[in-house]
Amino acid sequence: MTNRTDENLMFTHGGYRDLKSFQMSTIVYDITVEFTKRYIDYKSRTRDQMDQAARSGRQNIAEGSRAAGTSKKTELKLTNVARASLEELLLDYEDFLRQRNLKLWAKDFPQAKIVRNLCYNNPSFQSYSSYLNDPESAANVAICVIYQTNYLLDKQLATLSEEFVKQGGFNERIYQKRSEYRNRF
Repeated sequence: MTNRTDENLMFTHGGYRDLKSFQMSTIVYDITVEFTKRYIDYKSRTRDQMDQAARSGRQNIAEGSRAAGTSKKTELKLTNVARASLEELLLDYEDFLRQRNLKLWAKDFPQAKIVRNLCYNNPSFQSYSSYLNDPESAANVAICVIYQTNYLLDKQLATLSEEFVKQGGFNERIYQKRSEYRNRF
């Protein structure tokens, strides 16, 4: 984990691999790549869109975390982009089910509860792979994992917003450090 500060000027940054939201977004990405490979025509624009939305969710968490050293605002923005990308992907999975007259699992559906519980027990792509053998189950598993990831991102965004309000941004820190330096003389 890269967690460093330079004389209290840089914000703590990096460490995205330890974020549960990043770990879950990696699973969303892996499930999506496998799903589109199996169930979406390789010539379809939807296939590329779904893969890219899943990738964007993951990559923007990492990029935002790295950018946090000098810009909490950028971290907030990119984390929100990740959240928005996963919302787009969620709609693609819902469209897939609706357009094929497949069932969307309700929150209290037994399989949905099982999948949600997997999210809390050190999940990995392999935890979900057995559900990917039929399109209805695969899409619903992806939806459940996206909901869990979005929940984590919503909590992360709330925390980042609160920290930004309390700590300000990098430019404010630079100004404060320069003022402290000038006031010493």
